[in-house]
Amino acid sequence: MTDIGQPANTRKRDDTGSDTRHAIVETSLGGLTVVASGDALTGLYFPHHWYLPPAESLGRRVAVADDALLTLAASQLDEYLNGDRTTFDLPTRTHGDAFQERVWAMLREIPFGETTTYGELAERLGNKALAQSVGQAVGHNPLSIIVACHRVVGSNGRLTGFAGGLERKQRLLEIEEPETVKAARLF
Repeated sequence: MTDIGQPANTRKRDDTGSDTRHAIVETSLGGLTVVASGDALTGLYFPHHWYLPPAESLGRRVAVADDALLTLAASQLDEYLNGDRTTFDLPTRTHGDAFQERVWAMLREIPFGETTTYGELAERLGNKALAQSVGQAVGHNPLSIIVACHRVVGSNGRLTGFAGGLERKQRLLEIEEPETVKAARLF
């Protein structure tokens, strides 16, 4: 059995022999394209996402309700967007180059409700001059929201580049904003 409750050898495969599939999950941020391959999520993309993979790499489209992993992802996304979840408990897999994988690993470590800068991530990699390369890796993160690229801001705290659009980045950061900060803005 896979960790999502379906025998691995019974999962339908498309014409290429792949079990990559995707579904559109309707959310307050628009219809998110959620991609899975085997027993792991491999992509989460916004409408008009800057760096979409080729359509053929998304696999066949399935109904969310017909796939246990995509149903779980949709449920956790809904909980997160409603402020009822602070972490994701989903199997994921990325396929970047060595540098991208290092950056994406650092994104996974940024706690809910906190932000960091591209420069700080570059310093952690040992060279502040890598900030622009870090920004490119962050921008190509295939698992938006789940691997929290929205938590990376410019050096002055300003919102900068986000593959899903700055309005969505602002909304995600507002969801994670500590209650004390929200309360302070009321006065």
